[in-house]
Amino acid sequence: MRKWGDRMKKVEQLAQSFQTNPLTTRYKPRLWPCQPSSVWKLFPRQNMAISFAQSCKEAVHVFALEKEKTSLGQRVYLVTSYSELWHYYRTYTQSLMHCYEVIPESAVCKLYFDLEFHKPSNKGSDGTTMVSLFIQYVCDRLMEVYGIECSVKNVLNLDSSTEDKFSRHLIFCLEKAAFKDNIHVGRFIHAILQPVLNKAKHCADNEKSPVAENTETSGMRPVSEGKSAKPGGSPGTKRRKLEERDLSFLQVKNKDGQDALFVDLGVYTKNRNFRLYKSSKVGKNAAFTVAEDNQFVPKPEKGMSAEESVFLASLVCNVSFTGQRILTWDVPDTNEPKTSSLHCQLGSASNPDALSGCLTSPHQEVDSFVLTVVRKDGIQGSIRRWNYFAADQLLVYDIAKYRWCENAGRFHKSNNIMIVVDFKEEMWYQKCHDPDCRSFRSSSYPLPQEICISYILTLDEEDQAYLMDDAGNIEPSQAPSQTPQSRVCAEGDEETPDGWGDEPDDQDFLESLQDFEQNGEEISDQALLSCVREFDS
Repeated sequence: MRKWGDRMKKVEQLAQSFQTNPLTTRYKPRLWPCQPSSVWKLFPRQNMAISFAQSCKEAVHVFALEKEKTSLGQRVYLVTSYSELWHYYRTYTQSLMHCYEVIPESAVCKLYFDLEFHKPSNKGSDGTTMVSLFIQYVCDRLMEVYGIECSVKNVLNLDSSTEDKFSRHLIFCLEKAAFKDNIHVGRFIHAILQPVLNKAKHCADNEKSPVAENTETSGMRPVSEGKSAKPGGSPGTKRRKLEERDLSFLQVKNKDGQDALFVDLGVYTKNRNFRLYKSSKVGKNAAFTVAEDNQFVPKPEKGMSAEESVFLASLVCNVSFTGQRILTWDVPDTNEPKTSSLHCQLGSASNPDALSGCLTSPHQEVDSFVLTVVRKDGIQGSIRRWNYFAADQLLVYDIAKYRWCENAGRFHKSNNIMIVVDFKEEMWYQKCHDPDCRSFRSSSYPLPQEICISYILTLDEEDQAYLMDDAGNIEPSQAPSQTPQSRVCAEGDEETPDGWGDEPDDQDFLESLQDFEQNGEEISDQALLSCVREFDS
């Protein structure tokens, strides 16, 4: 019986070991039957989270979480879907109250603004009026440059103001139009604010000449779907009126009394973290809520609450591929840093492998594959431009010099085609700009394995350095080598449960068990139940 007791001790060790180190990850149910498998992974670094999101076949996105009681600015990066984030975001309001959307590099996005000023330093300023004037000015410039009609009813207005600080986020939810990425958003904003920027620089440096100022404002050029915008009416007169508009309300003072701008121009960088609706900064208690003067009312989908529809509308990169017009704002090649790969430029005749219309996308292996698709039968097709839709995980290529359409079964005479690469499904298909083929999409074809992101980027479960428990607490996960031993092992037993079945006394155990089964009396059900109750207690 001593050997039986020793073996029972080892069984207990095994049970505790499996509880500490389960063979599989904890089952997590879907939010509803039609939802894809649940994804909720936390990473210590942003690049790890982005790599995992790109390799994941589910529709997932990257968010940054600030944790309480940590060094200022320390963030954990979460990868999950929009629907799952919202489900837990409204449940664990304490642990997820400092949440930011990561705006991926080169991703199609909405026009967005971060507006703020220090109230004690700007006692005569009416923030609400300033926001209204600014929205109207941006809407006028969108109409002038891109021919897009919008109003305050297309702008989600979020407020996180305090007694000391006026703070707003504006997200323009345009009808079927979005910017190529947030770098192009930043260029557009710099351009339309050039009058007030020039005025500020002129005040700081009286030696600056008007000729130099005009050179700066005329150096940038808008492009919408590859064509220069043609404003209605008299372009020169309308532009002059807009530039002569009084924009002095955008000039404010910071808390040090120095000149500052109402619009934060520092939020248009790659992989930018942009604070979410209903979130506050760590150490603060001022979450973004819908502003009292907001006039934008999203249309919730069936089965979706009004609050969730506001949340989805507030996401800068929540832009669907379907029917979108892509807005860009390019700068002359001579003024653009050589390292930039975000604007279209003329192809090099000396390099036949150049994309001819645009520099390479972030996925150069996919670019090369698409070129093999459009270069066949003596036709040298090329990539005119590309756009990445993060919400759908689609990389869309506009093709030049190759117009074969699967729907028509021939080459189009004038209209170009698109090659759409679906990273989730690891497939590609063809669509058309031709009006007769507008709703057509070809059959889907698999991408070569060697260019699939899931093949290139593989991450182990060990890469998840943080876990969230059932109470919503986010804590560092323990590496296998750091997992504490069970209490039974810690009391001096040097044997480990990992060697089950390989111990030298296995034969003795089997002999003891056989002897008991042959010579022992049958154990009653009452005795077994009594043992179970005693063990449970």
